[in-house]
Amino acid sequence: MGASIPFIDLQAQRRRLGEELNAAVLATVASGQYILGPQVREFEEKLAAFCGVKHVVGCANGTDALVLPLMAWGVGPGDAVFVPSFTFAATAEVAVLVGASPVFVDVLEDTFNMDPKSLEAAIALVKKEGKLKPKVIVPVDLFGQPADYKAIEPIAAREGLKLLCDTAQGFGSRYHGRVTGSIGDAASTSFFPAKPLGCYGDGGAVFTNDAAFADLLRSIQVHGQGVDKYENVRIGMNSRLDSIQATILIEKLKIFADEIELREKVARRYNAGLGASNRIRVPVVPEGCTSTWAQYTLQVPDRAKLQADLKAKGVPTAVYYSIPLARQKAYAQYPSAPIPVTEKISHTVVSLPMHPYLDEATQDTIIAAVLESVGRD
Repeated sequence: MGASIPFIDLQAQRRRLGEELNAAVLATVASGQYILGPQVREFEEKLAAFCGVKHVVGCANGTDALVLPLMAWGVGPGDAVFVPSFTFAATAEVAVLVGASPVFVDVLEDTFNMDPKSLEAAIALVKKEGKLKPKVIVPVDLFGQPADYKAIEPIAAREGLKLLCDTAQGFGSRYHGRVTGSIGDAASTSFFPAKPLGCYGDGGAVFTNDAAFADLLRSIQVHGQGVDKYENVRIGMNSRLDSIQATILIEKLKIFADEIELREKVARRYNAGLGASNRIRVPVVPEGCTSTWAQYTLQVPDRAKLQADLKAKGVPTAVYYSIPLARQKAYAQYPSAPIPVTEKISHTVVSLPMHPYLDEATQDTIIAAVLESVGRD
């Protein structure tokens, strides 16, 4: 075939945004207010309205959006933070950055999200060993769909644990009428460019309904400031969303709901075409939920063959995540519940091109290439 298919086509979105985005960015540049300008607060207010939460605190990146709540809750040495074993490293990294210990939990094979039964086993393990104090649960809305909060929320309430929802990949998805970002004691997201709602650099945000907590986050993100930046009332960090990125996100938020619908259409066509093969396990979104489809991820018996066959035809693929976090060298010393599902799917998952502007002809080309490689029986 001709030119390779883009895995994520950010330029198609850029063309749609057009001159309105250019004008908005230039106006921000001309304003001279590059850090925490009025555009940041405007974006925070519009983002809060989008997901139905009272307060949004923009910050420098998605990792900081996880660190900030942990710092605000005083999480530190001797504390256990329960995280999925199948996710990006940042989810576990932030526990270590504040001096706490990540504790790894298995995931469900159909949704790739935190397994509530494994979570309970991990909590029981930590209690039995007595070396750590259970403190926070961090479910991840992996690949775009929300975790099983109806099962996880009661566990957090029963155990007296904070619930920090990592919706870096799933922001904008819905869980039984609730938009992610509005679930948990706090939630965080990332605006990394490849995310469904991404900027043109790094950025992140924390969501909360607690005004005092939001004020505390704002203090911590600017070096622990008090009444002004030269009064330091606590230890903080430097994590500010800049005005230009906020401006870009304001423009992108205008089309975000429509882009989620377009992603859903692509996913449905993928599922319909690829579901014809008994050798392919297509992603499942539970009833009452929607996904933002940050990734479209299959499970296949021979991933290496599929990737090689698709590469030869100009179809890109990606693997998230080939090494479970609990098996990574950096996290070998930290506790883990048994992770048989994570061990299994780390060898079988593979992601296909996914974005709102993936036309039907290209989808059909990808579907045909996958079916030719994997087979139908």
